[in-house]
Amino acid sequence: MKNAFDYIVVGGGSAGCVLAARLSEDPGARVCLIEAGDRDRNPLIHMPVGFAKMTSGPLTWGLETVPQKHAMNRVIPYAQAKVLGGGSSINAEVYTRGHPSDYDRWEQEGAEGWNFSQVQKYFLRAEGNAVYSGPLHGADGPLSVSNIPEPNLLTKAFARSCQEYGIPYNPDFNGERQEGAGIYQITTRNNRRCSAAVGYLKPVLDRPNLTLVTGALVLRVVFEGRRATGVEYAVNGRKMLATAGTEVIVTAGAIGTPKLLMLSGVGPADHLRSSGIAVVHDLGGVGQNLTDHYGVDIVAEIKNRDSLDKYNELRWMIWAGLQYALFNSGPVTSNVVEGGAFWYSDRAEARPDLQFHFLAGAGAEAGVPSVPKGSSGVTLNSYTLRPKSRGTVTLRSSDPRDLPLVDPNFLADPDDLRVAVEGVKISCEIMRQSSLQNYVKTVHFPDGGVRTQSQFEDYARRFGRTSYHPTCSCRMGTDGMSVVDPKLRVHGLEGIRICDSSTMPSLVGSNTNAPTIMIAERASDFIRGNR
Repeated sequence: MKNAFDYIVVGGGSAGCVLAARLSEDPGARVCLIEAGDRDRNPLIHMPVGFAKMTSGPLTWGLETVPQKHAMNRVIPYAQAKVLGGGSSINAEVYTRGHPSDYDRWEQEGAEGWNFSQVQKYFLRAEGNAVYSGPLHGADGPLSVSNIPEPNLLTKAFARSCQEYGIPYNPDFNGERQEGAGIYQITTRNNRRCSAAVGYLKPVLDRPNLTLVTGALVLRVVFEGRRATGVEYAVNGRKMLATAGTEVIVTAGAIGTPKLLMLSGVGPADHLRSSGIAVVHDLGGVGQNLTDHYGVDIVAEIKNRDSLDKYNELRWMIWAGLQYALFNSGPVTSNVVEGGAFWYSDRAEARPDLQFHFLAGAGAEAGVPSVPKGSSGVTLNSYTLRPKSRGTVTLRSSDPRDLPLVDPNFLADPDDLRVAVEGVKISCEIMRQSSLQNYVKTVHFPDGGVRTQSQFEDYARRFGRTSYHPTCSCRMGTDGMSVVDPKLRVHGLEGIRICDSSTMPSLVGSNTNAPTIMIAERASDFIRGNR
């Protein structure tokens, strides 16, 4: 295999697929994309409903947090994808971009040129919306976005119940306003998942200047002095070296990217030395500032079998599979997380500070409680959109095969707990409205014994979890704890950039897949000299 390239992209997730596709548009640029996981051949990936089966298992790294001292010292499952397409291959396909003020804040935090007016065109360049177009939406981009074809009747009841509670209907969370409740748009095309691998990478894999390597664990970035010159990686235990004549581009995500930098000698010097790693560059911010959405679920049993849980029974599963195979319709076209809302913990807030996800099923995700066996249920999740708590990613050892220590430090800031509790209370009120009460038999989590503020706080600490949105662990900025500059170049080094969710200066108020793809789109222009 060729081992000399112009660009080596490390990590075949959402950002990596975008960059490999965009950089290889130049036929003179030799591009190599290296991914630790396998190709995205698992059929569950391509069925929208498959999300519910992939929050644990062989398509993930099997990560867990360290005990969360502000959340009952629980060890929380921490799903991170290990497959081509990364999170966009196993996520719930929800397409939201955040509030414009999130990006204006980035610029105030030191990311010059990243205000919303300057990043909006990259969202539009990526987006291929089947429904909306115009100044707020792209219609021709590689990332297909569409409506859920047949929302579950319980999802529709959720949207009505939100209106009965006082949250107005919103058909487009990426439109003129974010606030409101409705049915999510999702990243699908013709009722199949449109991951970054499907939308960006697969159409161009036959380019002679693009090399894809899967099943390859990158061991370290190779430096000559302060310049990155390539990467060392292993396939089936065999070590190999690939050289990069122009740049190494790290897109391994908010957990994998700081881990790789530290294994390569780039990070907090004391931590590197204590792990037995020679220091190439003392960069204190690597692995710091980890930020994630802490989600808390409420789970209700319904009176009949109208939720997607019915299809866990073999006979109904076969029926749904046949309907999808023969007619491209039915419950398999659902992403499970069909409904959503953006709302306020306090109406004095200038923008929504809570996001809700309604799942037309119960126990769909790893670590989330379910309803009694043989019954069906629904789940309503809420989370604090802009948490103040910050965590870390550190090395367990100098062995690249060892998983890192992940500490999101959930609920460390008391205000995060306050907002989380308001989210749970609002979720309970939505569940009590007449449209959902037509279907709800019993709310099992929280049960009727949770009434006081302290009981709600206890519930939030006991049942909260990751919302799969780790970010900010190699943040962009110009201060001493930032890792990359506003053009995503690593401070103090040459020939290396980071172009993924780890570079966000702070967490956006939405799901993070679309913003990550936007970052990669913009990075491709930086690298090619178009900006």
